[in-house]
Amino acid sequence: MSLVQHGTFTLGGRAVRRLGFGAMSLTGPGVWGPPEDRAECVRVLRRAVELGADFIDTADSYGPYVNEEIIREALHPYPEQVVIATKAGFVRTGPGEWHPVGRPAYLRQEVEMSLRRLGVDRLDLLQLHRVDPEVPLEDQVGELKALRDEGKIAEIGLSEVTVEQLERARRVTGIATVQNRYNLTLRASDAVLEHCEARGIGFIAYSPVAKGRLAAPGGPVGRVAEATGATPAQVSLAWLLARSPVLIAIPGTSSIAHLEENMGAAAVPLTEEQVAELTAAA
Repeated sequence: MSLVQHGTFTLGGRAVRRLGFGAMSLTGPGVWGPPEDRAECVRVLRRAVELGADFIDTADSYGPYVNEEIIREALHPYPEQVVIATKAGFVRTGPGEWHPVGRPAYLRQEVEMSLRRLGVDRLDLLQLHRVDPEVPLEDQVGELKALRDEGKIAEIGLSEVTVEQLERARRVTGIATVQNRYNLTLRASDAVLEHCEARGIGFIAYSPVAKGRLAAPGGPVGRVAEATGATPAQVSLAWLLARSPVLIAIPGTSSIAHLEENMGAAAVPLTEEQVAELTAAA
């Protein structure tokens, strides 16, 4: 029996498709500075929405700031169905350099700046990009709760957290989503995903396309790709969509051709046996 791969997840009363778009690639090398071809990045974002991606993930630290500015240029005024999810909690000092900062005053400053860059009065989803080990988690999440109470944030999410951290945050306020690195070959967050599913919390999988041995020619992904007529990347994404009804995959690219390939994953009909084979292989 083939499994239905597409579907939606309800976030703050809005149903978003579970195959979204991660915008991090729309920057310079090392996620630093502007992209080489800004106009092409604008075209990629517009094409993503045309293809049905209504969940766009970004962060103030991508660039920094450049990513949010490109999203505004490409999509503002935002179509009613599009959810823009951003993040705060990192300071950038150079290409590939990331430093968590969760001081409440800093988080508030970054939220205010994201509102201006994105051109909105309220952020659809604001995610704590990383937990700052130097600041109590309760203080970091508490500031986001205060911003939500003020109407500047609609929903609060977390990124790269454990089950224990998620539960500590939930004792402060409701948490709509968790974003962790997750794909067929990187399964360290299985317990977090299952915890989210049991509680109806969205799980946003970044770096969602499997790489390495399983995705190599002749491997399990390749065999399923050959059987379905899909590409290995599409099979990787289709497996994620079958993995859990709360999972939102956010593949990213700066290429329209690659974007169209990724978005085609929603139509790949995996059988229960193929899903089981891929899961067991990992």
